[in-house]
Amino acid sequence: MPLVAHNNLPAFGKLATEGVRVLASDAAAHQDIRELHIGLLNMMPDAALGATERQFFRLIGESNPIAQFYVHPFTLDALPRSEEARDYIDKYYDRFDDLREQGLDALIITGANVTQPELSAEDFWESLIEVADWANDNVTSTLCSCLATHAVLEFRYGQRREQQTRKKWGVYEHKVIEPHHPLVADINSRFSVPHSRWNSIYPGQFDAAGLRTLVVGDDGSVHLATSADGFRTVFFQGHPEYDTVSLLKEYKREISNYINGISADYPPLPDNYLGLYESAILREYASRVDDARENGSSIPEFPEALVLATLDNTWHDTACAVVGNWMGLIYQITHNDRKIPFMSGVNPDDPLNLSN
Repeated sequence: MPLVAHNNLPAFGKLATEGVRVLASDAAAHQDIRELHIGLLNMMPDAALGATERQFFRLIGESNPIAQFYVHPFTLDALPRSEEARDYIDKYYDRFDDLREQGLDALIITGANVTQPELSAEDFWESLIEVADWANDNVTSTLCSCLATHAVLEFRYGQRREQQTRKKWGVYEHKVIEPHHPLVADINSRFSVPHSRWNSIYPGQFDAAGLRTLVVGDDGSVHLATSADGFRTVFFQGHPEYDTVSLLKEYKREISNYINGISADYPPLPDNYLGLYESAILREYASRVDDARENGSSIPEFPEALVLATLDNTWHDTACAVVGNWMGLIYQITHNDRKIPFMSGVNPDDPLNLSN
């Protein structure tokens, strides 16, 4: 079933033009279909606010045909915002206090840009803990993305992320290691996931926290894990929500930071993302940028159009399948008037009956 456009958020119109099924709220009211209300705590900076909405809305809308999905974006007041972004948030976003009163079936927490060496020093830290703790007690399941995973692992499990010697940036192969878990049922046993992070929570830390690891990269790093009960909290370290072009846009921003003196080094190409042709174009562009800076001439235009049409997406279908499984389980748990085999007589702390 579709996303329901329950307000005038621009993301609904943009997704509809892409072919994602979006239902007007008055039409939804006339259909006898169960609803799922999903919160989206969008902590991304202003420039990525709208793109992050669309990425997660798209995953939800394309994931599972079982219900009407009402997605409620909100953010944290402690995050720095421009006046324009504040106006946008005031116009289109929900307030956490209202969502807390109304209740949610599920919650997604996005990543965020950080400015401090320690996560606990970030201005949003206490507010994020408040939302995550409320969700742990009141929401069927919470899905944490990248930085949110690192934050929850630290404040709930005492596992602090560690900085890597180089940024993990690109598209990487992964494999399912617990194939009987319902979150990864009927998905590819091997698939790609984009990553973009300097820091990591390592496999031994997930184990020390008593978490269940479901998907690992070829290098052994954890991508997908859950809380010990198998479902209440779901952790992504990668970015399966990314658009095909997301890493290219990020690469372009990193080049801009280099040109403007914010970064000292020209950024490396993302791993396993570009073909030989695209890589050659972008290496030539890097040389032209350095020549222009040395000669004091104009910086050449980034050759985005030459690269865009040739990019491949090797992760979206699997991402939709995982999120679809997540949505299906939430639906079964929240609408358990139906006879669900794994729900009969189970420990409420182990709703998926996965303790054996």
